[in-house]
Amino acid sequence: MGMGETPPHQPAPVPPTGLLMKRCKFIWRLLLLSNLALGAYLFASAKPRDSMEINRRTAQKSHKGKASVEVSPEPTTSSIDFNYDDFLVPVTTPVKVQAPIPEEQQREIFQWMLEEKRKLKPKNPVEKKTN
Repeated sequence: MGMGETPPHQPAPVPPTGLLMKRCKFIWRLLLLSNLALGAYLFASAKPRDSMEINRRTAQKSHKGKASVEVSPEPTTSSIDFNYDDFLVPVTTPVKVQAPIPEEQQREIFQWMLEEKRKLKPKNPVEKKTN
């Protein structure tokens, strides 16, 4: 190529023919992940409602059309002292030992259970074959 020569003419770029969704796959994935992350953050940071607050609201809703009832909110302390040992140590209650069921009563119960099972109608062909 010399000083006066022009470069060969290049053809114009061809516009993309694929779907927009396929061409912007990275952007779609980024939007999906950001929405999921935002939802997880909002779910994790949601504060559990105070049961007293819920009871107060339901009491106010149930008395809307009736005579007005004054529901006084109970004072709540902003700093609650938690005893974490209560959460870590399981509460065990002693198991009550019941008297054994007599054999005759067990037989009656089993007979009743069999009668009730026979009363049930089969729901599908597999149950019909087994009966």
